[in-house]
Amino acid sequence: MHEEVARFLEEELAGVTRPGRYLGIEVNASRKPFESVDLRCVLVYPDAYEIGMSHLGLGILYEEINGRDDTMADRAYLPWVDMQDRMVARGIPLFGLESRAPLREFDMVGITLQHELTYANVVRILSLSSIPLLSVERGEDLPLVVGGGPGAFNPEPLADLFDILVLGEGEEVIHELLDTLKEWKEKGVRSREELVRECAGIPGVYAPSLYRLAYRSDGTVDAIEPIRGAPFPVRKRVVHDLDSCGIPSHPLVPLVEPVHDRCNLEIFRGCTRGCRFCQAGMVYRPVRERSEGLLHDRARELVGNTGCDELSLSSLNSADYGRIISLAENLSREMEEKHVAVSLPSLRTDSFSVELAARLRRVKRTGLTFAPEAASARLRAAINKGVSDEDLLAAVSAAYDEGWRKLKLYFMVGLPGESEEDVEEICGLVRRIMREGAGGLPAKGLRLSVSVSTFVPKPHTPFQWVAQMSLPEVARRHFILREGLRMRGVTLRWHMREMSYLEGVLARGDRRLFPAVLYAAQEGCMDGWSEFFSWERWQRSIERAGLEPGWYVERERHRSEVLPWDHLFAGVEKDYLWCEYERSLKGEITADCRCGDCGQCGACAPSGPEMRLVERGTV
Repeated sequence: MHEEVARFLEEELAGVTRPGRYLGIEVNASRKPFESVDLRCVLVYPDAYEIGMSHLGLGILYEEINGRDDTMADRAYLPWVDMQDRMVARGIPLFGLESRAPLREFDMVGITLQHELTYANVVRILSLSSIPLLSVERGEDLPLVVGGGPGAFNPEPLADLFDILVLGEGEEVIHELLDTLKEWKEKGVRSREELVRECAGIPGVYAPSLYRLAYRSDGTVDAIEPIRGAPFPVRKRVVHDLDSCGIPSHPLVPLVEPVHDRCNLEIFRGCTRGCRFCQAGMVYRPVRERSEGLLHDRARELVGNTGCDELSLSSLNSADYGRIISLAENLSREMEEKHVAVSLPSLRTDSFSVELAARLRRVKRTGLTFAPEAASARLRAAINKGVSDEDLLAAVSAAYDEGWRKLKLYFMVGLPGESEEDVEEICGLVRRIMREGAGGLPAKGLRLSVSVSTFVPKPHTPFQWVAQMSLPEVARRHFILREGLRMRGVTLRWHMREMSYLEGVLARGDRRLFPAVLYAAQEGCMDGWSEFFSWERWQRSIERAGLEPGWYVERERHRSEVLPWDHLFAGVEKDYLWCEYERSLKGEITADCRCGDCGQCGACAPSGPEMRLVERGTV
């Protein structure tokens, strides 16, 4: 089949868009011979090449696996629709880019669940690979299908598809899984069910087949029961010492321009700002920083091994790194000599962040984005977003003084307790910025790009119990913004509300949604791309499964309700999340525990690293 794939590519590549997506000859690609190792893995990002090549997590695992002598890792992405059609017409299965081997010939297929709108793509990946969609239908000769990423914290709409999933960080657990799989292969007499049970004994590994769910007559979950000795709950994996693991030193250099065309230097993990809507800020705790010296060494390696002209200091909130001033200044000075720009993709909404970004602007001016999320003080307190109008105005003024004339602002609509007046305050705040954005004076030549997303309640957050706003109500808010932001210098964009609605259905869904995902995939849904998204097809698919989308989205949950993900522990205690929800109703702010008292969220217990108290630097 390897030869057939090679022949297919020779004959068909010239007729598809962006053929570089399928070549597998990138700089730093591993290309270990398929037959030279004991274990063969393929890492799959269920979206287009340009998206998957920007994903840091897959790059980390790619180097971890290929660093072993007994194992190889290949890559696969969802082919574009024109390539899919040609593959189906010719009977060519989805293959690893470097080995040209069909996915079903690998020992492990690892699939990233980065966000809910790729779930139909996951089904399409396995369909194109001729791998049975249901885990119970796979025999011993087929690969172990493994999931990971943020979606693993509630994978229930796809639970019947995966043999196992990894909760949390994968740098250490991937080696434990590979050792278990290698031993199972070498013995060669045990069943696939035994392999799954052994994997489930590894901390952080979730085997959906080992949990039985019962439902009440009202549709809610009655109980989640572990069977055959499965752990309850499954606790996420955390890498305690980031210096001991993965910053890829030889990242792949894309052949087709990716969505983020830069080197990523991950400086720390976790965030304790405590925004109540933010799933990442909850599930990636505790905060762990890499040492400054190591980051300097890795930065040199990244630039030297890729030739990239931009180095991004990445994290959930890069300005919160304890030694950010020293790191940023020294790196930018060194990289200036190599004509490499250093950027901070995530910043706080304050003048400190602006001055920090200005110090990095040695080679080229990178973008500047602020995310106040809400415009009214009441809503900001409810979501625990510690920023005032004065903070934002000061940041805009500082950016203007430093020469920025194009800025981005991010807001959300549909937040819990939001009124139409709160939405109108977004318009008022933008008008005030345009009027007072230069130290209280009109900001001549300032251009604002206002981006608006729809709030989606996510599992493992304080807002996991709240209802999501209906589509007509969101449409009303979009109308208010469109009319209120008709002003020179302001551009308004919003995320498609139907996509956010579907995201809400899948984010808090249960296993009964799996048939709906199958039907949607059969109808050709490719939801991350607006040109292929169809809410009508999804409505038909959900109704065909005998379900009602509004039941998952527009319904408040009671504290006593068993949630479909209650057997999966993301590190933050459920009681803490409920207390935070109650504080949001009262408009009470919870301080960042890195600068004050411990909030007792549970992320540091019982044996994990404690979040270090830090002093915020000043420029």
